[in-house]
Amino acid sequence: MQQLLQQAQKMQQDLAQAQEELAQTEVDGQAGGGLVTATVTGAGELRALKIDPKAVDPEAASIEETAETLADLVVAAVQAANENAQTLQQQKLGPLAQGLGGGGIPGLPF
Repeated sequence: MQQLLQQAQKMQQDLAQAQEELAQTEVDGQAGGGLVTATVTGAGELRALKIDPKAVDPEAASIEETAETLADLVVAAVQAANENAQTLQQQKLGPLAQGLGGGGIPGLPF
């Protein structure tokens, strides 16, 4: 029984370490062929947003259309970054969750 408790404590420590690593790791998502790039942590926190000046073409459309296009690109880039963060979470936390019995762990995304 003691050995089982030690294994559970080790897995819990490994899980906490993996979650900390995720919070420190940054991943990107892009939209519009790289015109907008969003950077999020592995935990999904938005850290940076970059908009290439080429995304704003004052001669191409009205201000309203340009703003709408930029908003769509920002949303798409953030969604792509979050998808990359979820993939990273599964890579880091998946093996640990399986070792602890699967998806029954509160706070894990699967």
